[in-house]
Amino acid sequence: MKIGNREFELDSYTPYVMGILNVTPDSFSDGGAYNTIEKGLRHAEEMIEEGADIIDIGGESTRPGYTFISPEEEIERTAPVIDAIKSRFDIPVTLDTYKSDVAEAGLKAGADMINDIWGLKADKRLAEVIASSENPGVILMHNRKEPDYTDLIEDVKKDLKECIEIAKSAGIPEERLILDPGIGFGKTLEDNLSVMKHLDEIIDGFKKPMLLGVSRKSMIGLTLNLPVDERLEGTIAANVAGYLAGCRIFRVHDVKAHRRALDMIAGIQRV
Repeated sequence: MKIGNREFELDSYTPYVMGILNVTPDSFSDGGAYNTIEKGLRHAEEMIEEGADIIDIGGESTRPGYTFISPEEEIERTAPVIDAIKSRFDIPVTLDTYKSDVAEAGLKAGADMINDIWGLKADKRLAEVIASSENPGVILMHNRKEPDYTDLIEDVKKDLKECIEIAKSAGIPEERLILDPGIGFGKTLEDNLSVMKHLDEIIDGFKKPMLLGVSRKSMIGLTLNLPVDERLEGTIAANVAGYLAGCRIFRVHDVKAHRRALDMIAGIQRV
């Protein structure tokens, strides 16, 4: 799959690291740390030097209890940073948003793909905006408003199938779709751990690239009884488990540590 000007061999052993750049004042992990263009550029450069393959830019926190912001404010936060990064660095950029107006502005600013936590279900116009872009592509994350499941794994697969159908109906090429099981979204702790345990089943059900985003999340904090700034080891363990299950893109805060850990497990698997 081509993202930006780079080819990603997502059916190989190669792991890809997506570095998180939150240009928000209230992200659960690093709120306010990179909420200016200068700070964002500096952190993007640092992540690229540490081995990031993609930079994922988000302008609205999605932590529990987050404050909703208008599309206009989200555009003001993200579009200039996207433009600055694409002007200065040769790296694919994804935009983390579920709002069509924000996606439209971000794509015009140079974003290469949209990363939607609602899998095209929150804003009905978003699929159309993506489909009409120069290189349409989207990361479809599983999500629900409430963790109400009859059969967790089957329900997750069913929900993701619905997301895929929305994308296809809008004209987004199926080969430009990446899935995300949505760890930490619309799930209890037990649900999250079960999805992690059965990732291989979910991946086998679609034969599509799978992105995993577990970095510093409450699943790790609750399992290990650790605060957000002490969850690196748990995050690495979860991502290595995800790699072994078949995930190939990993959305993380700590790029250097994951570059080394994932390259190590990939080296072992290649033998």
